[in-house]
Amino acid sequence: MVRSALLVRIGSVAALVAGSMLLTAPGGQALDSAKTGPEQTRSVSPQATDPVNVYSPIQGTSTWNRFGLSDPSSHHTVFSNWGYQNDWSVDIYQNPGATVVSPFGTKTASGAPVSTKVVTVRAGCATGNLADGGWLIGLEARNDSTGEVIGRADVMHVDNKAGGIEVGASVGPWTPLGTTGRFRYSSCYQVNGDAGAHIHLEVINKTRYSCYIARGAGTNIGDETAVGKAGTQNTGRRQAC
Repeated sequence: MVRSALLVRIGSVAALVAGSMLLTAPGGQALDSAKTGPEQTRSVSPQATDPVNVYSPIQGTSTWNRFGLSDPSSHHTVFSNWGYQNDWSVDIYQNPGATVVSPFGTKTASGAPVSTKVVTVRAGCATGNLADGGWLIGLEARNDSTGEVIGRADVMHVDNKAGGIEVGASVGPWTPLGTTGRFRYSSCYQVNGDAGAHIHLEVINKTRYSCYIARGAGTNIGDETAVGKAGTQNTGRRQAC
């Protein structure tokens, strides 16, 4: 379940007190139109029972749900994959300029190798203007022992996209995707001040549902902190692990 065989996981540390206000973007303003309506039941794959950890997508320290407005139990999901609205989302905060990386680990719970590739690269806001909210970079994790696709993560509000990040590219756990940034105030990005700069992370399973690891608002986390799991067999969206 490690992100890298050379690194050891660290847990959450002390809470960080926030000093400014953030309003997150309305779901309807995102470029993708996720499915709404009755909950859809997803099929179960016998191979999709070997989960992989999902980590903070910001290298170094960052803050989970800084202002208490993006708890995964209720935060909006604005993107979809395979015809389903993503399972859960959270905003993870760091001032502009921090390196953004893939959130997927490199091994499953059983130790099977996991590879990650880029499946989406586009402006994230419905305007199509990067100045309104930066890049959306979608990533797909696969169990290389079984060939099974485990899940996807959509990483939103990426600035300064790295040149090699294109659809089809393979990325490792520390491959830079870009940086955190602050964008102009718009219907898609309602942020006042650098303290509101964040990555909007969404996760979805290929079969059944992924889960998030619950923690208090304003918790300081590291890039080796697991924030959720993909490949679990949860029974619905927005469920804690």
